[in-house]
Amino acid sequence: MKALKAAALAIVALAVLVTATATVASAAEAEAAGAGFGEMGKLLGAGMAIGFAGLGAGVGMGTASAAAIGAMAEKPEVFGRTLIYIVFIEAIAIYGLVISFMLIMM
Repeated sequence: MKALKAAALAIVALAVLVTATATVASAAEAEAAGAGFGEMGKLLGAGMAIGFAGLGAGVGMGTASAAAIGAMAEKPEVFGRTLIYIVFIEAIAIYGLVISFMLIMM
């Protein structure tokens, strides 16, 4: 079980690293094009917005999904209520994506 948790943590860390690297690379291109620190800050902020929102939603989704599966194992009629909670958690990641698009389009 510990190996599975370590592998999952490594995958999440790799995803965050790839997102951060892509954001920094885009910011470096903007700086080379003469856009200045303002454009670089926007791109970095957009990457951080979606990264942290995705990270928070992922942690919340894992916790809520485990609890929802346990509840549905005991009482199958609570499926609808647990599905609503999971949808609310996924909305956090969608809000982060929308905010990052808004930052990029400014």
